[in-house]
Amino acid sequence: MPQPQPAVPSVPASLPTVVIGDDHFELYLSAAAIAARIKELGAEIEKDYAGKRPIFIGILNGAFIFLADLIREVDLDVEMDFFKLSSYGDAKISSGNVQLLKSVDAKLAGRDIIVVEDIVDSGLSMNYIRRQLLTLRPASLRFCTLLYKEEVAKLEFEVDYIGFKIPKHFVIGYGLDYQQLKRNLKDIYKLAE
Repeated sequence: MPQPQPAVPSVPASLPTVVIGDDHFELYLSAAAIAARIKELGAEIEKDYAGKRPIFIGILNGAFIFLADLIREVDLDVEMDFFKLSSYGDAKISSGNVQLLKSVDAKLAGRDIIVVEDIVDSGLSMNYIRRQLLTLRPASLRFCTLLYKEEVAKLEFEVDYIGFKIPKHFVIGYGLDYQQLKRNLKDIYKLAE
């Protein structure tokens, strides 16, 4: 059952910015706020999957940092694998076309699957993944995302675990990139208006 998500913590205006070309990004979510929320998500998942051995399916490239931190907050035996999709290219908005670049290697029939995404934007990728995974007849299928753009997402289902609901900002850091840059930032920054 999805739990209420905390509001995005406010940050002082004097914090540093990140510059990529002509674009300026301002701090949006601190590393401390992200870590605290991931700890809460890990506790929820651990409770929901007590006595089970779920497999976490991360969506590359963006979710790898979130997935690594999340599974360390889950005190269960877990496995992981990855999908790699493309729907952005080098743009700031989705192209509207989802391409599968890498499929999972694990056998998923009869398994408890948790799909982990860094951000749900349009929802195209998540809808695609859900349709693909349901054909494999898993025992259960749930979805977890760090960021969820509720006002633009067009999902065919409800996301089970949400870190933060955010407006339709373009964000970078903590695995999220702009033209493959800035994934390694510890905080999350939004494009300044």
